[in-house]
Amino acid sequence: MRSQVTLKDIAKMLGVSVPTVSRALKDYPDISKETKQKVLNLVKELNYTPNQFALSLRKNKSFTIGVLIPEIVHHFFSTVISGIMEVADEKGYSVMLFQSNESLERESREAKVMLNGRVDGLLISLSNETQNLDHLSEFEKNDVPIIFFDKVLAEAKGSKVVVDDFKGGYDATRHLIDQGNTNIAYIRGPLKPLNSIQRFNGFRQALQDAGLPYNADFIRVCKKVSQEEGYEFTIDLLNQKTLPDSIFAATDNVAIGVMQAIKEKGLKIPDDIAVVGFSDWRMAAAVEPPLTSVRQPGFDMGVLAAQTLFDQIDKIENGKSIIHMTQTLDTELIIRKSSVKTLDSIQQTSKAVT
Repeated sequence: MRSQVTLKDIAKMLGVSVPTVSRALKDYPDISKETKQKVLNLVKELNYTPNQFALSLRKNKSFTIGVLIPEIVHHFFSTVISGIMEVADEKGYSVMLFQSNESLERESREAKVMLNGRVDGLLISLSNETQNLDHLSEFEKNDVPIIFFDKVLAEAKGSKVVVDDFKGGYDATRHLIDQGNTNIAYIRGPLKPLNSIQRFNGFRQALQDAGLPYNADFIRVCKKVSQEEGYEFTIDLLNQKTLPDSIFAATDNVAIGVMQAIKEKGLKIPDDIAVVGFSDWRMAAAVEPPLTSVRQPGFDMGVLAAQTLFDQIDKIENGKSIIHMTQTLDTELIIRKSSVKTLDSIQQTSKAVT
């Protein structure tokens, strides 16, 4: 019986009109506090919930947004999802969540599923294989807004929410230089995603500012950005005639593979080779030695991306124009033992960074 309760039923029980009940639930100022309280008490007693299906038909909306990410089981993306969910819940929206597994083919397929499912908007972090956005063109044709976050393409026309990857790459490299390292290897991400490009640009700028030469022999490019690649590339680097004295890894996952390879070679971290990662996953503080890493504000990114999407959904609904923009969140270098030799050095460097 409770699941069948309608606004009309509530209005009849209270002896008021249906619009009065509706406006009371939406906290309109023209409804008295006494009436609002009576409505809220009865709604709670009857366990009333709005009929989203009827509402969606009436407004031609699904009250659902799509989220498409490379990996669901991933510390950074899990924090992003938490931020998105919080905003969606406040807005009364459901979230349709898919993962691409870093596959363009799967990204295209899942995007089509969400479009056919009539999502009101899409939040997407692109796969490493994505080279263009042709597979997302139908969203624009159907007035379904897209917000790109984290991994984006420079040529994407939609709004973007990213972190300051250039600063993150620069700070990580500058920190290694400040510790006396001069032969810095970089195991970077794929060539196309903008975040990978910006981290690499930050790395190169830090070398240039310090008067250090750029050495292509110390650069490796990941395809999957995996722990296995970190391990294999590090073994390769350590078999060269000139060894690196430090390694900057594209992600913490890659950095774990780096550390494994260094240890297997009988070398010490950071005495022989210093290591810095990127993302500051939970594992970063748990490995031995604890990993220095660039922290990304995942939850804040999710909140901002979702807020931006809902703003665009509202603008489209009300016939207003959308101005696409790129919003950038700051990064923070978290210094631990993998990159400095003494506790005093950690404390002194931390003060310098902050």
